[in-house]
Amino acid sequence: MRAALLQMTAGIDPAANAATLVAAVAEARPAGADMLFTPEMSGCLDRDRMRSQAVLRTEEEDGVLAAIRAAAREHGLWVQLGSLAIADPASGKRRNRAFLIDDVGEIRARYDKIHLFDVDLPTGESWRESNSYAGGEEAVLADTPWGRLGLSICYDLRFPALFQALSDGGASMVAIPAAFTVPTGEAHWHVLMRARAIENAMFVIAAAQTGMHEDGRTTFGHSLVVDPWGEILLDAGTMPGLHVVDLPLERVADVRARIPVLNHRRPIAKVRTE
Repeated sequence: MRAALLQMTAGIDPAANAATLVAAVAEARPAGADMLFTPEMSGCLDRDRMRSQAVLRTEEEDGVLAAIRAAAREHGLWVQLGSLAIADPASGKRRNRAFLIDDVGEIRARYDKIHLFDVDLPTGESWRESNSYAGGEEAVLADTPWGRLGLSICYDLRFPALFQALSDGGASMVAIPAAFTVPTGEAHWHVLMRARAIENAMFVIAAAQTGMHEDGRTTFGHSLVVDPWGEILLDAGTMPGLHVVDLPLERVADVRARIPVLNHRRPIAKVRTE
């Protein structure tokens, strides 16, 4: 499988971001890519809630999603659209929703981010994702022509049980689109990505936001592809752009045969304190 990863600096205008995404689809297919992976919040990255509310749409009305579906169909390319902010009338909040789109523009899978990022950082930055977003409740797997893909989003990375569930469900690769902050990225990004790949003997594909954004935040970049042994096949650094990498999918069976961690897992029913 040849994967294309878009590393981008999304702004506050969904139409401008959609143009960047559509251009990436058009560039990825001639480069031989089978699937394009994009970052978390590909459609709009804006921490001003009032301003972002003005451009928020339901899934059926979202112009970015419609543009990507049309581009995927036009160019015959699968797209893992990292995530979009989607209006959810049922909860009265938003959903941080990932999409898997096939090469005829059909939505094959949706995943709502389960773990929401609520934190006060030493830098003075404060994030309260749960103020605006409703969390998902289900892990999601999707079959592709290249194997079973697990879906996750950004902060999910810190919760190994999710990735264990995905690998137990047959995932040979997992998408972890992200908009990581710089302090947490510098401390934890590479080690956590490699850990999730090694623990589950599967490919990790992490397209990331990077650089200084219109809303004033700065993201870490370093889009990664990690193989099941923990080897980094791609590190995109900090500049925006499209990166293409081949995934030797036979490595999954090879690594799982050498260290059969999936077969050796045991549920921990009790914890004893003495």
